[in-house]
Amino acid sequence: MINGRPKGGLLGAPKVLPGAKTPPAQFFNQRLDHFNGDDFRTWKQRYFVNETFVKLNGPIFVMIGGEGPANPKWMIEGTWIEYAKIYGAICVMLEHRYYGDSHPVGDLSLENLKYLSSRQALADLAYFIDWFKYNGYTSLNLSNSKVITFGGSYPGSLSAWFRSKYPYIVDGAVATSAPIYAQLDFKEYLSVVKDALDTTGPKCNEEIKNATTTMYEWWGLREKRPQLESMFQLCDKINQSNILDLYGFFSNTAANFENVVQYNKDNRAFEGAIGTDITLDTLCDIMTDFTRGTPIQRYADVNTLILNTYSQPCLDYTYDNLIKDMRKTDWTSDAGEGGRQWMYQTCAEFGWFQSADYSNQPFGPSYTNPANYSMLQCSDIYDKEFFYNIANNVAETNRYYGGRDISVTKVVFPNGSVDPWHAMGVTKDISSDATAIYINGTAHCANMYPARESDLPELVAARKHIADLIYKWIQ
Repeated sequence: MINGRPKGGLLGAPKVLPGAKTPPAQFFNQRLDHFNGDDFRTWKQRYFVNETFVKLNGPIFVMIGGEGPANPKWMIEGTWIEYAKIYGAICVMLEHRYYGDSHPVGDLSLENLKYLSSRQALADLAYFIDWFKYNGYTSLNLSNSKVITFGGSYPGSLSAWFRSKYPYIVDGAVATSAPIYAQLDFKEYLSVVKDALDTTGPKCNEEIKNATTTMYEWWGLREKRPQLESMFQLCDKINQSNILDLYGFFSNTAANFENVVQYNKDNRAFEGAIGTDITLDTLCDIMTDFTRGTPIQRYADVNTLILNTYSQPCLDYTYDNLIKDMRKTDWTSDAGEGGRQWMYQTCAEFGWFQSADYSNQPFGPSYTNPANYSMLQCSDIYDKEFFYNIANNVAETNRYYGGRDISVTKVVFPNGSVDPWHAMGVTKDISSDATAIYINGTAHCANMYPARESDLPELVAARKHIADLIYKWIQ
């Protein structure tokens, strides 16, 4: 994971029936720079439309794309589709600039990344919705249609910010699992992970701590390093003097737990449904199965499970390899799938660097994964000046959007208690017209995925509450 972002983006894809037909991609001439009146350059931005449920004077539902390819599966499945059936909405999804097939520039060089920002993305939405309502879909009269935006995770933030900055365009916003407060050191992330693991019993975190304590000791012992390399299937031999490799090792092994907790039992299905059956219970069952041997062996067993699940031959943990991969600027590289872009956004706007700086977490002491580790990546991947300016970048983001004091109406903020991102979100009502829904027992964006019989009552109630608010907004 890169700052909480797995491959494909923070929001997964809903399950669809085999052979289900998704709408074709369409492309719109989007402005490159909305904030330079002398720049008339345009590019092709991808979007999808589903008009199956549209009724006369029905609303326009807009799903906001995020830090990964826009997945057309969302055009035929998910809770928003159920809302569209109820309210006769036309559904549109706009892919975020720089992700998927929406390439505003020739490559991902630092010079070209200057047009990648949340502010440009919001302006994209405004420009697109205005075009779509009045010119883009002439087969229907949409000029008087109400507009409701939907987003999960970072797009959830965009949904809330769009309503705040462009209230004359959007009539209501669903901002699911939306981190609206930018923060350089996101130490609360591991605090929530720890609390989630505690729900299985106190032994899980205790055994993780025992394992990571031994891992740190073995890293410094020449006679133990070969055993550590073998147990964790490391791609490269350990260079004990390289502190950055130590950070990478502890960060990547902790990510085995972070990724599972973030999406625990949320009914998502990435392509091929890889890993969706692994839950925090799965991992804690391994950590507390004393027949497997020592705590460090059990922690390594978790690592092996994740490597095998994702068909990875070994654990790549070295800093040099990370930087080498993230410096690739072509769209077809692994970094170009979204990692290079998202890392840039966190460096330039948000922070959200998940560190070990929370003192009571079990994944190793703070010096095994400090926030400075991510800050140094910003410097080494892009430009050395980032290291000194990130704090100012984060502060400016909060000044612009309002941070926790965001001024907004007609927005709902659903968050799950198991989702680490709720710590950066809105979990209490801002006002009677900007409400929070805190869903105990659910993870990242759970309310967006298709309903199932095993859904918790609070999750069922949350979906109903959102439906009622949408009804109110479109009247």
